[in-house]
Amino acid sequence: MVVGKARRGDRDAFRVLVERHSRPVFRLAFRMTGNEIDAEDMVQETFLKAWKQIGRFDSRATFGTWVHRICTNCSLDHIRARKRKQDLQAVPRGDASGNGTDPLAQVATAAPSPERLALSSQITAILGPALDELSEMERAAFVLRHFEGLGIEEISVALGVQPGAAKHSGFRAVQKLRRALDPAIGCAKVSASR
Repeated sequence: MVVGKARRGDRDAFRVLVERHSRPVFRLAFRMTGNEIDAEDMVQETFLKAWKQIGRFDSRATFGTWVHRICTNCSLDHIRARKRKQDLQAVPRGDASGNGTDPLAQVATAAPSPERLALSSQITAILGPALDELSEMERAAFVLRHFEGLGIEEISVALGVQPGAAKHSGFRAVQKLRRALDPAIGCAKVSASR
């Protein structure tokens, strides 16, 4: 077993684990931090911490879930530090025009209609700040559930909370995002019915 070898200090076995899990960890970090550079830093920090703490891995969860938890914690710490720095500098983090801060602005679509472009732009402009307004736990639960596709049990392990708390955080995130997106969705429904 690769994890067992890594726990015994086998660097090659750990390298296999890094190769196996680096893409999902990057996706999670990117969705949490909102940009590629920070996500790459979080991947490195995640696997560095995993290597240093591999002896603590107890196999109750899968290695993937364990490393997701480390990545989530690293990303949350990074987001907190970034917010503190922004508060001190009073400089906005960026806009929704796709300058590297909003992952949704970087998703390409195949020949969208002008109406779809307008709606997409409006939703992107609303969603970025709305995600920033979520609590750290809500954002993490939302990203893990809706972007990473994890179940409630896996999310609770990754966040280190009870399943009910993970479910509640995800529910609150969805409710807040729905309220934030209601104006754009309402306009789209009106336009479509004309």
